[in-house]
Amino acid sequence: MPVRARLRAAFQRRATDDSTAEVPVAATTADKPEVSPEAGRGAEDAVANPQDEIPTEDAQRGVHEVEAVTLTWSKASLIAVFINIWCLYFVNAFQSSIISNLLPYVTSDFESHSLLTTIYVVGDCFSAAVFIPLSKILDIWGRAEGFLFMTILATLGMVIMAACHNLATFCAAYVFYTIGFSGMTYCIDVITADSSKLKNRALAYAFTSSPYIITAFAGPKASEDFYALYGWRWGFGVFSIVFPITAAPLYVLFKLNLKKAKNRGVLARESSGRTFLQSVWHYIIEFDAFGMFVFSAGLVIFFLPFDIADSAPNGWGTGYIIAMIVVGVVMLGIFILHEVYIAPVPMLKFSFLWNRTVVGACLLDATYQISYYCWANYFTSFLQIVNNLTLAESGYVSNTFDVVSGVLLFGVGFLIRKTGRFKWLLYIAVPLYIFAQGLMIYFRRPNQTVGYLVMCQIFISIGGSIFIIIEQLAILAAVDHQHIATVLAILNVVGTIGGAMGNTISGSIWTNTFRKALIRYLPESAMPDLDMIYEDLATQKSYAVGTPTRLAIQKAYGYAQTRMLAAGVGIMSLCFVWTIMIRNINVGKIAQVKGQTAASKPILTTAAFVLRLHNDNTAALAVKRKLLFHTSQNLTMTIASCCADQHSTIAIPIFHINSVPIKEQRSNCSITSSTASICVSDSVSCHGFRNAERRRKMQACDFAR
Repeated sequence: MPVRARLRAAFQRRATDDSTAEVPVAATTADKPEVSPEAGRGAEDAVANPQDEIPTEDAQRGVHEVEAVTLTWSKASLIAVFINIWCLYFVNAFQSSIISNLLPYVTSDFESHSLLTTIYVVGDCFSAAVFIPLSKILDIWGRAEGFLFMTILATLGMVIMAACHNLATFCAAYVFYTIGFSGMTYCIDVITADSSKLKNRALAYAFTSSPYIITAFAGPKASEDFYALYGWRWGFGVFSIVFPITAAPLYVLFKLNLKKAKNRGVLARESSGRTFLQSVWHYIIEFDAFGMFVFSAGLVIFFLPFDIADSAPNGWGTGYIIAMIVVGVVMLGIFILHEVYIAPVPMLKFSFLWNRTVVGACLLDATYQISYYCWANYFTSFLQIVNNLTLAESGYVSNTFDVVSGVLLFGVGFLIRKTGRFKWLLYIAVPLYIFAQGLMIYFRRPNQTVGYLVMCQIFISIGGSIFIIIEQLAILAAVDHQHIATVLAILNVVGTIGGAMGNTISGSIWTNTFRKALIRYLPESAMPDLDMIYEDLATQKSYAVGTPTRLAIQKAYGYAQTRMLAAGVGIMSLCFVWTIMIRNINVGKIAQVKGQTAASKPILTTAAFVLRLHNDNTAALAVKRKLLFHTSQNLTMTIASCCADQHSTIAIPIFHINSVPIKEQRSNCSITSSTASICVSDSVSCHGFRNAERRRKMQACDFAR
């Protein structure tokens, strides 16, 4: 047996379970229900695929829960969820716009403006390591629990950022904030995917992204007022209060609907029998704690030297710079070996690496993120210094993407819904994005009007917004519902690493060009203030427009920015290859999710609940009753009963409304009682029917064993 196979056999489990797993009380899938001739064609359709009416049997607890919720929640609950998601995205977009505009002033306040990208890199590296474990939290513990955990982390980060007094504390707080904020956004994307059909998913994502249209204008003005009137700390403090208040209703909605699903018998609780310590060890293995630590630490240690090498005593010749790169490479190598040969439950599902659509979408996202962050971080600073815009005005220009994408995504979603195809949009987006970014090289210099920059931003926004929606849609179309959280996590991991690489390239170009350009262009009278000009945005703005010092600073900005953009354009050309890799999947023919979803038809399922029957030995039988109403004359009832001790199934698939005897199909579950009764009382109401005329109630019925 090969070494890898031996290690896998010793450590790896084939399937995972949870200490309080939710399991469906479901009918057996081996036997399809038979339909009586009297039932007609309608009954045949109604029971053609009974598995669409129960949670997936072999899925993990989190997937069970969300399918049970979507199978039992009402249309009002679905609408309430999407409204709350919209409100939450509004608050997130608002605070994100404010924080991104204030960050250059935060670093300047600590006299470290050049370390802006370093903060981004550290935050990205740690958040990249969280997505895969978070996907496991969503699949094992549940969507609501993962969402709550990320909300707490984001709130904690904002509280610490508001109260910090040095850059090191701020950087640590920013890591908490970035992990929580990006993780919470990921949770919402998963919930949105759970609640929408694949062909409508682009429209669903367009709806949840639409608040950015509003905050694109409100955010920059608010950030300017915070900085001028109250100080940048209040920009973080206010949202540390508003954010959790806005997030709480979504958590409550999911827990209430989950309780509703349990009361209706769609889920039943089953204990794993583990002790507390066994459960702790189980989750350490399940979430691959060692792999997560080595991965995040390795990324930070590897990427950080590229940002700080210029400020080191001997530059790239400094010992700790070389040591950090070597240690980072070694740690990432250990991570790969651990994942391939040792990890019982690897962070990454390696089978997805053979799916060219998944790989192509991930590489497209990574390339786009690298290209974008090569130049984006210092863009607002450039606009304020070179084009003499205010903080609010520079925010308006920088947020062009939010306005354009907020409107365009609805059109893109509508086209995908009508055509069922998405790949053709990439053949438009990729060349347009490269063309627009190439134009930016010419216009991102002194003496160019803002209008040309806005024009380029609009073109970039069109291409970029198509990238974002197509990447998500392509990777979701390539898998089934059970793996939605996993593939979205992989996409976020790769994209976040791409963002960290882009920030690293940006920081390297900035530290190796901007300071040297200042030395070359600054007049002799300003040379004593070189360090403050380099590190402090407020000092740069203090020089009047048209003065020799201000003109020199503008030239230095232009020199650095054109090189950042050139690097981004060169990297972006790889997207042509990644586009070819993605398959042109017809999303209109893939259902993927179950139950009441966005733009779906009303569900014809009544209240489901659990009955307890007793045989001669008083062994309890869990019975789940589900009614499917398909015509005004016929009613189909599916009943599944499970032996409490043997976990096997008896399926009684058909009960006709005119009292035709039930046809019984047995499994190996022995029942010693001669008679059992299932009673559906008059008090049981039928929900989901289109009109009152088609509602019926069942009387008590007996069937012989």
